[in-house]
Amino acid sequence: MSSSPAAAASTPEPRQLPHGFRPRRGLNWATVGFMYTSYYFCRYNFAYANKAIKDEFGFTNSDMGTILMWQFIAYGCGQMLNGLLTDRLGGKRAMLIGAVGTIVANVLFGVASFWGMLGLFTLLWGVNGYVQSFGAPGFIKINSAWFSEKQRGTFAGIFGFMINLGRLAANKLLPLLLVGFAIFGMIHVPAQHWRWLFWIPAIITSLVAIIFALVVKDTPEEAGYRDVFKGEADHADTDVRAQLGVVFRHIAGNPMVWVIAAAYACTGAVRQAVDQWFPVYFQEVHHLKMTGTQFQWLGYMIPLVASCGSFVSGWVSDRFFQSRRAPVAMCIYMIEIMVILAATQVHTVNWAILFFVMVSFTVNSTHSLLGPAAAMDIGGRKMAAFASGCIDAFQYFGAALGMKILGYVLDNHGWGYYFYYMVPFGVVGAILMYSISHRKSLKKDAH
Repeated sequence: MSSSPAAAASTPEPRQLPHGFRPRRGLNWATVGFMYTSYYFCRYNFAYANKAIKDEFGFTNSDMGTILMWQFIAYGCGQMLNGLLTDRLGGKRAMLIGAVGTIVANVLFGVASFWGMLGLFTLLWGVNGYVQSFGAPGFIKINSAWFSEKQRGTFAGIFGFMINLGRLAANKLLPLLLVGFAIFGMIHVPAQHWRWLFWIPAIITSLVAIIFALVVKDTPEEAGYRDVFKGEADHADTDVRAQLGVVFRHIAGNPMVWVIAAAYACTGAVRQAVDQWFPVYFQEVHHLKMTGTQFQWLGYMIPLVASCGSFVSGWVSDRFFQSRRAPVAMCIYMIEIMVILAATQVHTVNWAILFFVMVSFTVNSTHSLLGPAAAMDIGGRKMAAFASGCIDAFQYFGAALGMKILGYVLDNHGWGYYFYYMVPFGVVGAILMYSISHRKSLKKDAH
């Protein structure tokens, strides 16, 4: 655990990997990725049902913000607890627990439409937030064992791509369920009630979970590959499970965890303001239909540029900054501030689409850079899950606070203040990253 990211960057992945390792890692990575993609299918469905639920039951923006707030609080608390548990249970078990939980929560949320009680919706979506928090720690823990230390920034970009693949699928399928569609011009599916936006993702996740259970291994050693990354200190111990007390002391006692976590809260407040509210924004401000050309184009572009931002930021930090994340994140926060300030000055639909895409690029760049990449740098393959849990929890605590504030702002001051709400978070994030940008390592007591 003593090697620095700079040292890791000077140690290339072995050229002579064991025969069959690359395709087996690819299979493992793809299956884990699709499992996590399906998690997002069961989370971002709420954004598309938001207006339909609000209109059917007479809820306010503040009411919808409350549902989201408790989801994010539960997710954040779950990240810290479940990150710690994942380092003990292993990533595969953790992801399967989360998959079963989110399937049940989504099914019940759809059933709750027959009563229309705000408290019941809030409770069920909070439960969904908690069980979903098994996903990221499990995903990161599995892949920290399968990838070289020097590849982790680039892997963080791949992590972002898998997230956005789920969002892209949601952007395409879920609006069609509300208006109806035809398959190959022969099978006609009529318009469905919004509850199907929760039931269909639950079915998809169930199928992916079965494949995941059969295919995935926690470590290369479990798949029969030993000493793959020989010479890397982080891979010297083949046991990826750790004692809870040791993990807690090592990670919670590292001040860098909490600086990054605070910056990640700023990322979460802006990221969720885009992801959870952009469908409502364009429906209410620009009166777009979710199946219209402009909205569909936006639905493709947001996850596409988010993936690009995730990949580019990780690659740049690995390639040009010796795996240092803070300097890159600081620059991205500064760009984000300028983009948001520019967005406050435009009022046409095409300009609004452009700025949503640009904000998504910046906010997802810091999302992947400070979440999976920094967490793996700090915790290594033995403690990556809890490091990820601590950091990612604050993304959702920031989002929870942000959703409540944003709901109040929209109800009392209107959509004209939507972009202004984001600016302070970008400023604080940039300052926090500047404060640690001189450090060569994020590990405890390293300088």
